[in-house]
Amino acid sequence: MNVIETERLTLREVSERDARFVLELLNDADFKRNIADRGVRTLEDARAYVSERLAASYRRHGFGLWLVETKEACAPAGICGLVKREGLPGVDIGYAFLPAFRSKGYAYESAAAVLRHAREALGLKRLYAIVNPDNAGSIRVLEKLGMEFERMHKFSGEGAEVKVFSADL
Repeated sequence: MNVIETERLTLREVSERDARFVLELLNDADFKRNIADRGVRTLEDARAYVSERLAASYRRHGFGLWLVETKEACAPAGICGLVKREGLPGVDIGYAFLPAFRSKGYAYESAAAVLRHAREALGLKRLYAIVNPDNAGSIRVLEKLGMEFERMHKFSGEGAEVKVFSADL
């Protein structure tokens, strides 16, 4: 199901048919370094991740991380969307893209559309984002979106601290 469209991108719900893409994205070295190693190693693991994490969020919250496809190639480029997680006072925006789709403006384009969706369709008043302090590219995207650094935070059970950004919508 398509959720958001931009000039160059379509954001839609991830399904188990996207397991191969999810497997590739979650095992990208930059994803593991900047976000986390989700322990997804097989297509079956990827299908379970889609069902238990991504699709479960759609059902529970009415939003989640959506698959970002380029309109030009109809190719999955990454994920972008909204997450409700323990340890933050509100919803946060997240995104990750395969290497071939980085530095093309897709993260900003999709995240700006998700921000509008959060405000206009979901009625959210404030949005958060978390980022690895070493991830300069993602920090630039967040700042371009108008988000500001708020504080450092360490989630329980996680190793390193992350930067928390926020913005009023």
